[in-house]
Amino acid sequence: MIRALAYVVAVAVASPVSALSLDECDRTTHVSHGGESGHRDMGAGRVGYIEWWSQEGVYTDFIVADCASGKFLKTRAREERMSERAPFDRTDDVVKIIEREFAASPSLFSFERLASGLKRTGRDIEVATLTHEPCACAAVYPELREALSPYKDDQ
Repeated sequence: MIRALAYVVAVAVASPVSALSLDECDRTTHVSHGGESGHRDMGAGRVGYIEWWSQEGVYTDFIVADCASGKFLKTRAREERMSERAPFDRTDDVVKIIEREFAASPSLFSFERLASGLKRTGRDIEVATLTHEPCACAAVYPELREALSPYKDDQ
């Protein structure tokens, strides 16, 4: 009995912790009115997801990130009552452009090309470099982390 219990404990300790799934990356970051959702594996070491906000104003930002380099593109697809500018919702058009870019060969993808494709549709386009690993990268490409700080649930 003791030997069996020792074996179970040894196996449990030696077994790797199960990896995150993309569904587990959906989270609320600001109690009930802000968060991340829609995490997707875009292939070739890249992921996509949405940041959203819905208190006294609404926005939806789409983010595409390269898990190895940490380079990312963020664009606003929807906004209402967040600033003085007129409300807009270009979500469907932004999704089509992102999907079109990823349908092309991975060797043709570039953040500059994606930004160019979004310039008449998305707003507030930003291309920059992450310092922390996004949850979606931790879920599907943990081996590509390189210089990024590992994902933590409290980021």
